[in-house]
Amino acid sequence: MRGKRLVNWLAALFASVLGCIALAAPAKAEDGYGLWLRYAPPEGEAKAELSRHPIVLATNSQQDNPTIAVAMAELERGLESLSGLDVDRRASVPTSSLSDVTLISLQCDHPQIAGGGAFSLNSSSSKVSILASEPIGCLYGAFALLRSLSEGEPLDSIAYSSAPAMPLRMLNHWDNPDGHVERGYAGRSIFDWWHLPERLDQRMIDYARANASIGINGVVVNNVNARAFMLEQRYIAKYKRLADAWRPFGIRLYVSARFSAPQDIGGLNTSDPLDPAVRAWWKAKADEFYRAVPDFGGFLVKANSEGQPGPQDFGRTHADGANMLAEAVGNRGTVIWRAFVYSEEDETDRAKQAYAEFVPLDGQFADNVIIQVKNGPIDFQPREPYHPMFGAMPNTNLMLEAQITKEYLGFASHLAFLAPMWEEVLDEQTGRAGTVAEVVSPVGMAGVANTGSDRNWTGSHFDQANWYAFGRLAWDPDLSSEHIAREWASQTFTRDPQANDAIVAMMMRSREAVVSYMTPLGLAHLMDTGHHYGPAPWVCDLARPEWNPCYYHRADAEGIGFDRTVHGSDALSQYPDEIAERWDDPATIDPRFLLWFHHVAWDAKLSSGETLWEALVAEYDRGVEEVDAMARQWAELSDAIDPQRFRAVSESLEIQCKEARWWRDASIAYWQSINGLPVPNGARQPAETIEAYQSRSFPEAPGQ
Repeated sequence: MRGKRLVNWLAALFASVLGCIALAAPAKAEDGYGLWLRYAPPEGEAKAELSRHPIVLATNSQQDNPTIAVAMAELERGLESLSGLDVDRRASVPTSSLSDVTLISLQCDHPQIAGGGAFSLNSSSSKVSILASEPIGCLYGAFALLRSLSEGEPLDSIAYSSAPAMPLRMLNHWDNPDGHVERGYAGRSIFDWWHLPERLDQRMIDYARANASIGINGVVVNNVNARAFMLEQRYIAKYKRLADAWRPFGIRLYVSARFSAPQDIGGLNTSDPLDPAVRAWWKAKADEFYRAVPDFGGFLVKANSEGQPGPQDFGRTHADGANMLAEAVGNRGTVIWRAFVYSEEDETDRAKQAYAEFVPLDGQFADNVIIQVKNGPIDFQPREPYHPMFGAMPNTNLMLEAQITKEYLGFASHLAFLAPMWEEVLDEQTGRAGTVAEVVSPVGMAGVANTGSDRNWTGSHFDQANWYAFGRLAWDPDLSSEHIAREWASQTFTRDPQANDAIVAMMMRSREAVVSYMTPLGLAHLMDTGHHYGPAPWVCDLARPEWNPCYYHRADAEGIGFDRTVHGSDALSQYPDEIAERWDDPATIDPRFLLWFHHVAWDAKLSSGETLWEALVAEYDRGVEEVDAMARQWAELSDAIDPQRFRAVSESLEIQCKEARWWRDASIAYWQSINGLPVPNGARQPAETIEAYQSRSFPEAPGQ
């Protein structure tokens, strides 16, 4: 009992330091705040098995380690919720066997387990051991054990080892200091900069706990369109409070840095990366950060893109800029340099610009520089071919950047499970370098976060699945989308087999449905101006060519699509020869990318036997039909889902059904205004005129 009192006292101590280790109880039973960590008690045989014997939780590892304290608290919370029993915590693992009890033990200094968060779970009918070489491995193992139990696995069958495939598994927040979230569709920012460092919101602890449960170990806390004042000492104090709270959960804090900060806040008359005074300023600034936050992760930089300052303003290269910051950070951290660049002065195809600027610099970046590359060459579209930089820079650290928040996929209103999109790009062959997953696994993945101030965190309940899926794929890119969907659904909604099958089926076809009713057959960037909400393929008059949907679809009376072959922009030449050859021929290209690389006549016959116009309209109709089917399938689940979340999802699906028709009808009406063709036989005419669709305005749309 003395040992138990010691462990309980330590847990209370860390709870007071961190604010609270456990997730706060939701205001309403099923409002979504609990995410996939509900630990809902099982039913039937599974519950009987878990509740058969008293549960003893013990560890021989460092009792005063904050991460181990978090792991023990999580296991106690989860096991008590799942079993309905009080868990007996011991300060040490009993040396003799205990009869008629279930023993859960942690050993966090096991010499034969790899580092980096790896763990091993060994189980029998009466004992489960979580083994790791370091405390963070024990925490990940604790979450893995509870995940398996939450899915309904018997305790004595849980035995496996796991290690992260990627060292850096990061979220990027596009959050501004005033609480506005750029392209964020889940309310206001979760960061309360105004009251930090004195007040740490409980949500920050709950957020860290959710991230740790899926293996996320890095968070960039501010927008890539960075404000220089967020590098000042008053903000460093705020970062320290966050970093101290997140450290037990294995999360390192990163900050987006504005490249012109030496001029903006440093009193210098230049930000030239080769200027000695500029280099000294950044070195002093990095030292400030590391004095306050010894494990500060480093800086993320968006430079010379969309008007942001950068080294090219001074005639320098991206390597010059990144290496200057890498020198300031030294071996203490990392500089992550985004490859999302395009300039209004560059008249070439926007899809070519990043490759053209970065690939010639291969091998010139410092070892602690990572180039963060979007999944596709444009901008997080519902579907893009993989970015040609993957596989083209073998001597540079490349990291995959994905977008968890659905900037171009219906915001938080539309159900679009994004794991199939990420699985698609991770599995893509890049030539001799292997798959995209093989290219980035030595470095990592970053996801633009979709968390916000909504009670359910992400704006809609199904958007939680994208946060979850990102973490799971960054940990193990070999996981299938369906496996991840089933994991998430059973923890988040229900273990009922039939209901789970229905939910997973909805999730697995949802992203393809969005592609069909928004950007079929390789079309892209057809969204309205500013807020990126709703269709506007007719926008052709914006100041910069690449801001216009017309720039991307190139529709005229003869046909539609962007010719990126040698006869057009020649962007296809940036891909390996074996891929470029296949995509160069409209007859052999994957039809999902047809109009991305080819301008095709409206009446051209496709391999399906349809004309392009017939196939295009059929894709729009397929998307609408899929959304209708998802809504019908969800309606049949009312007995398996709690009423509050069932209604919330039903309402979102109602919005999606309506807006899928809007996308379909407005797009077809516009194409008809160009090609003069009637809708194919059996297809429905758009509900309104093209003029009616063009007159719609949404100044209040999120992200505006």
